[in-house]
Amino acid sequence: MRELKKASSSWVVDQVGEKGFRWQEGYAAFTINSTAREVLHNYLAREEEHHRKKTFREELMDLLKKAGLEYHERYLD
Repeated sequence: MRELKKASSSWVVDQVGEKGFRWQEGYAAFTINSTAREVLHNYLAREEEHHRKKTFREELMDLLKKAGLEYHERYLD
């Protein structure tokens, strides 16, 4: 994940010109079962609409709790 964040930060600086761009300190990664691909595709297609009802932060907290994972709130913003 560190290398992915590093490479994507460089890409943003190069392509968009955001010289002060920085990702948040923490990160989260989830996997899905291959049978859930269509569900994920449909979710991504409606993500903007979905986040009008539930913020990304709220959704991430729900996912972390559902998975039984501990987290630090300072990494959620």
